[in-house]
Amino acid sequence: MTWSEMQPLLSQACSETFSMVLWSTLIAVAVGLPLGILLVLTDRGGLLQNVVANKVIGQIVNVGRSMPFIILMVALMSFTRWVTGTTIGTTAAIVPLAIGGIPFFARLVETAVREVDGGLVEAVQSMGGNTWTIVRKVLVPESLPSLIASTTTTIIALIGYSAMAGTVGGGGLGDLAVRYGYQRFETELMWITVGILAVVISLIQFAGDFAARSLHGRGRSGPAPKLRLLKATEPAAADVSKVA
Repeated sequence: MTWSEMQPLLSQACSETFSMVLWSTLIAVAVGLPLGILLVLTDRGGLLQNVVANKVIGQIVNVGRSMPFIILMVALMSFTRWVTGTTIGTTAAIVPLAIGGIPFFARLVETAVREVDGGLVEAVQSMGGNTWTIVRKVLVPESLPSLIASTTTTIIALIGYSAMAGTVGGGGLGDLAVRYGYQRFETELMWITVGILAVVISLIQFAGDFAARSLHGRGRSGPAPKLRLLKATEPAAADVSKVA
């Protein structure tokens, strides 16, 4: 197979993979982020402590994470057909990709949010901040570098999932590698596909690491919020000294 014959196939496969990963990542982040935060808030000692709800949510997440993706795709075929009207193609593959990515990302979010300094949460509570304020002003901003790293990891995992989706008619680079590289013995095309995936994953990892390091360097995670809280309490301290 010549390069002129490979090029349109590779272009279409890359476009399909990009579409699958983009939409499934957006859905996974949109659902997994609040789910991961909720796991922290409802845990013992959390702001919304509810052990029963925490156990139920945690078990659902664990089941979703433990299921191999290829089995998840087969198990969700009826649901995928109900949502998209078909079980093959790029649009159909987005459904199991997103559902598989949600519990994966939720656990990463939980780990990232648990790393936030509890002293910041207590300080905001002492100043009258409610749960929504703490989530919006403390938990998410302080864990943002870790959340970006978690998103990067999720994107890379979804690229691998999308390649598996290609083996059952999901389209994309995985489908191209199986149909031409394996079934038609086009070894050169298969290795080009592997090279493209390796380059794309390396670029995504580099971009995610750079963004996370940049946020750390700008002080989005560190002592800055503590300093702001201390400044907010300085007038009160000055009043006390005047009274004395």
